[in-house]
Amino acid sequence: MNESMVDVLIYLYENYLDGQSRPPVDQDELETELSRAGFSNSEIVQALTWLDELASRMDTTEYPPRTAGAMRVYSTAECAKLDIEARGLLLFLEQSAILDPLSRELVIDRAMAIQQTAVTVDELKWVVLLVLMNRPGRESAHSQMEELIYSDAPAQLH
Repeated sequence: MNESMVDVLIYLYENYLDGQSRPPVDQDELETELSRAGFSNSEIVQALTWLDELASRMDTTEYPPRTAGAMRVYSTAECAKLDIEARGLLLFLEQSAILDPLSRELVIDRAMAIQQTAVTVDELKWVVLLVLMNRPGRESAHSQMEELIYSDAPAQLH
């Protein structure tokens, strides 16, 4: 199986994090279930660590508020991991008020934490969904993002 850590996150979301059912309380039991689902131990550990780090960053004040007219400039490392299409998606989501500046920065942080050379647009959509799910007051944005993921319509209409 050629699964990635993002696939573990998607599995967890679709099976537990969307509120329909509860994950096993015991982490060993959860890891065993994920292993039975076909994920490698390293992918499982990476995904659970990623989620723990996401939870720890939810109360951050590390990112300054957006100043009117300000524009996000991506670092060289961010450009290497997030191609022009991925960065365009982030801009579209921010202009559509699905992402606020803090959510955008959390998405970029979590995308950069994925241990692979590049993050695809589809993977980035899932990162956005998971960030929004964990942001109080962003329920409407979460619903909009979930609709974008599960619909066949493109996120960006030209």
